[in-house]
Amino acid sequence: MATLQSLAFSSPVSHCLQQPRLHSGLLSWAVHRSAKSTFNGQSLHVSRPQWAPIRRCTQASRSITMMVKPKIQFIQGTDEQTIPDVRLTKSKDGTNGVAIFKFEQPSVFDSSGEFGDITGFYMIDEEGVLQSVDVNAKFVNGKPAGIEAKYIMRTSRDWDRFMRFMERYANDNGLQFIKT
Repeated sequence: MATLQSLAFSSPVSHCLQQPRLHSGLLSWAVHRSAKSTFNGQSLHVSRPQWAPIRRCTQASRSITMMVKPKIQFIQGTDEQTIPDVRLTKSKDGTNGVAIFKFEQPSVFDSSGEFGDITGFYMIDEEGVLQSVDVNAKFVNGKPAGIEAKYIMRTSRDWDRFMRFMERYANDNGLQFIKT
């Protein structure tokens, strides 16, 4: 009859496992002995079919987060280099709002012949894409001079998502919020 005992280890390294050793179909893991533990370091033998995978000892679990630099595009795949002037309005009850972006001499005019036509207004960050098709070009003497894009937020959730994008975009591009 086997007896199981609960052991408390004080060091995060004391529960690390050595490489397994294979003895005639049995998998054996030797447990390190901690200086502060009363554990004698007896080997544990488990037959291979009953063995569940064990994560090797690590100091801390690490997750990888893909960070995407916040950017604005008018042609998908082509980042807009011009920093816009942004105006925000919000309803009194806070359920909806409008953001108006004004770009003076946007770089998309320089590259639109090479990469295609303006297809919309895309705000891209690590959470995904916010987009609008409400985009108007301004012409002076027959030449493109600016773009005005409007993004409408119909719910407080849309507003919160937009504000997270704007915070990232502002931090990356040296913008600041001024309440008027």
